[in-house]
Amino acid sequence: MKEKIKYIMGKRSFHICIVIMLIATILFILGMIILRYNVEGEADMPFNLSKVTIISSVEGIDKKAEGYKWAFDICQNNDIYFYIERNKKDTKQEAIKSILIDNINVKKDKEKGKINFYKPNASSEGMTFQNNQENLIQSIEYKGDIESNIKDLKISNQGGVIVFRYSNDKIAEYFSNDEEINHSELLKKAGITEEDINAKITFDLTIKTEAEKEYKANISLDVPIQGIIEKGTTSNEITDMKNIIFKRTKN
Repeated sequence: MKEKIKYIMGKRSFHICIVIMLIATILFILGMIILRYNVEGEADMPFNLSKVTIISSVEGIDKKAEGYKWAFDICQNNDIYFYIERNKKDTKQEAIKSILIDNINVKKDKEKGKINFYKPNASSEGMTFQNNQENLIQSIEYKGDIESNIKDLKISNQGGVIVFRYSNDKIAEYFSNDEEINHSELLKKAGITEEDINAKITFDLTIKTEAEKEYKANISLDVPIQGIIEKGTTSNEITDMKNIIFKRTKN
């Protein structure tokens, strides 16, 4: 029996089978590691996305219309805030170089209005956003700095808040000779339904560090937040980040 085992082990085909089994085992382990990475993403990032807040609102932009006291182009705005924080478990000295949002796409069931994306208004006066030509973007990048300043597109290099706006511009017009106008009711008064404005927005968010590392996640959000027709302003805070998977794209 021993001689038979020795004979089998001495055959070239036996050694080939052993090598094949070892290679198959290594490939299986690598496959499981890759699969886990694709599902769970980067486990030890120096900075994390801790929260996303969406504020949906309606805005009436004044226009001229003869014979009417009030005339508006109606816009439905969605301001999307991202909260970036330092990973407390990471002991390395690291800093944010920039945070980029690009590859922005919107999928809608109904083609109403005009889809636009806006950066914060650079003026120190007035509201954070103004839907005008100067603020139109296709992508937006916040630079790491000592302190955060949303209007200057700066984020603290140790974490902070960034934001951009997705707007459904000129979704309807509204004319009236009423004494007063409640802007929160403009969508309802114009006969707009949630089905007219519901959309899914997708984009890439990339965190770049001073150590030349990059972490990218593809994010998908449903907008506007439900109740916008009746309330005029709605919001939602997303703190469950398990579906947002960051992967390292540069070491």
